[in-house]
Amino acid sequence: MCGFFGYLYHFRKPNMADVEHLYNATSLLTHRGPDDDGYYADDYIRIGFRRLSIIDVHGGQQPLAYDGERYWIAFNGEIYNYIELKERLKEQGYTFQTSSDTEVILALYCELGAEMLKHLRGMFAFVIWDKQRQRLFAARDSFGIKPFFYQNNERGMSFASEKKSLLQDHNDECSNQEALQHYFTFQYVPDPLTFSNDIKRLEPGHYLVKETGEPLRIVQYWQPRFFPTHRPLDHTVEKIRNILQDSVHMHMRSDVPVGAFLSGGIDSTAIVSLAKDIHPNLKTFSVGFDRDGFNETDIAGETADKFGVENIQKIIGPDEFVSALPNIIWHMDDAMADPSAIPLYFVAKEASKHLKVVLSGEGADELFGGYHIYREPLALKWFSLLSSPGNKALRKAAEKIPGQLKGKNYLLRGSTPLEQRYVGNAKIFSESEKRELLTHYDPRFPYENITRPLFKKIQYGDSVTKMQYIDLLTWLRGDILVKADKMTMAHSLELRVPFLDQEVFKVASQLSTADKIGDGTTKYALRKVMETIVPETVLHRKKLGFPVPIRHWLKDELYDWAYNLIQQSPTDLHIRKSVVFKMLEEHRKGKRDYSRKLWTVLTFMLWHNVYVEQSPLSPDVRRQPR
Repeated sequence: MCGFFGYLYHFRKPNMADVEHLYNATSLLTHRGPDDDGYYADDYIRIGFRRLSIIDVHGGQQPLAYDGERYWIAFNGEIYNYIELKERLKEQGYTFQTSSDTEVILALYCELGAEMLKHLRGMFAFVIWDKQRQRLFAARDSFGIKPFFYQNNERGMSFASEKKSLLQDHNDECSNQEALQHYFTFQYVPDPLTFSNDIKRLEPGHYLVKETGEPLRIVQYWQPRFFPTHRPLDHTVEKIRNILQDSVHMHMRSDVPVGAFLSGGIDSTAIVSLAKDIHPNLKTFSVGFDRDGFNETDIAGETADKFGVENIQKIIGPDEFVSALPNIIWHMDDAMADPSAIPLYFVAKEASKHLKVVLSGEGADELFGGYHIYREPLALKWFSLLSSPGNKALRKAAEKIPGQLKGKNYLLRGSTPLEQRYVGNAKIFSESEKRELLTHYDPRFPYENITRPLFKKIQYGDSVTKMQYIDLLTWLRGDILVKADKMTMAHSLELRVPFLDQEVFKVASQLSTADKIGDGTTKYALRKVMETIVPETVLHRKKLGFPVPIRHWLKDELYDWAYNLIQQSPTDLHIRKSVVFKMLEEHRKGKRDYSRKLWTVLTFMLWHNVYVEQSPLSPDVRRQPR
């Protein structure tokens, strides 16, 4: 687990005068790898590396060389099947100097080239430099668990685990209007965009190739495909149980102790149940808020007691919540307004005091059908009986219903095709609302620019499958996994997600709709698996995630803070503050719940404060130069 930074010149540049830039940009990633650093440079490339020692603690230093120093690698992630791959490679005559998974990647690349990506079971972002061919090969894992940023211009190509390393010489100016508009729809900037015009993310399931003097080439090597199959429920349950046990076992491979996050939900509880069978002394970590209805630590504590594992808890108050926000924003790189990132930051901070690796339950909802909105097609089923003209007429009639009268939204959603109404789990501002909010709204960049190409790729299957597909390629990679990586790495903590495993996905991709939303519930087949290993009190609880009381706090404890932030923020170039003040006042008076919209705006203002205005951060942010 690590962070890396580097740049490849388009043509030979033996001058080493820029080495200080390499050191400083790499030092910005110290939180990703506090245990060690390393550097490599030749006539064409510079690579800097920060390491968090997890596997092969004494022999995994990077950048790592292979084949007589022809190949060099910087690798962020874990390959869980590296032992099995290593044995196969040894049979082919390959030799190894370390016991690390990093060296296995290099050997596999020598054997298979880009095809090697289909054999990796794990999370990864890496660069491999072929010194002989002057060729850079970089790749990102299928789901997007690990990040990869790059910048390609007339001088050369830079790459990094975090965007901030690519911004070392200048402020971020939010130059990408398309990214800004999508942010206010989704509450995050969707791949491959960032707020900076010239910096992009390598999309999950893609690799890139850059040879000196040749154009950059990007190739997709994986995309999710679903093959729903109707099988007896007992057979399906057994397959899920076996693959989850195998995945958790693989994800527990480590030379250091592994713990787990534990909320009051089924996903993290399932992971803890399976993990404690492997390591009975498992430490678990939970977080809550000091407000009624927003604290699941009691449920987590009861669950831990039933499993016989230790549970360490953290309770957050509004003052501590606000004081941490600038550091959280700095770690995020671009603005990301999911409030649940904040409790994740605090629980990761607590866990980092005890160990280096934790397991978590991300991905279960997307793979097994866990979101309640996946049941919406059942509620809207009768609209499919109407003709297309009939639905259009009904939609026009519903639009004329005044205000927020009961039933209006139901009629609007039911008469609107899925491709036009579903944008993933978060739709914050509509296009008409963005037109009012943003000072430079551009009609060329509606949110459909993101979702339309995805729906075209998933024309087969039912509505639930299509919604899962959209979430896998937007919400999961743009929100869930971004906050998971950034908030844990902020505290030098490695997060592993056993549900997001290629072998688990193969099983989940074959589930029928009934397996996902059958029996009036969600994750139906997964719940059947968990009946024997998860406490009854957890099995059928309403899904809460990481509930955050911003709706209440923005009316009371955080109202003055929000008002002052809006008033003082120099973001008038982007946002009409009169619109934001109006929302804040109506929210305070209880006329409308604008909490998520307000939080999206406030997060952007905080981001602007940190990255554009360059306001000082607390000492907790480790940005020391070499």
